[in-house]
Amino acid sequence: MGIGIGIVLLVIGLILLFAINEFPASVQEVVEPITVGWIFVIAGVLALVLGLVMNNQRSKTTHVEERREM
Repeated sequence: MGIGIGIVLLVIGLILLFAINEFPASVQEVVEPITVGWIFVIAGVLALVLGLVMNNQRSKTTHVEERREM
């Protein structure tokens, strides 16, 4: 799930940074869209890295099943 969220955040951030040239004045009064775009890009990259690290750790674990007969 972390990898998917990271990709979505990264795509939204890149769209805010590069694809949209003009924002409505009401949006720019409240928040700077370029800043929000960079925040989404950084959050997306962090989510991707953390998701990949978690998946790597998960693949290295082993499970031992012990059966006892009485």
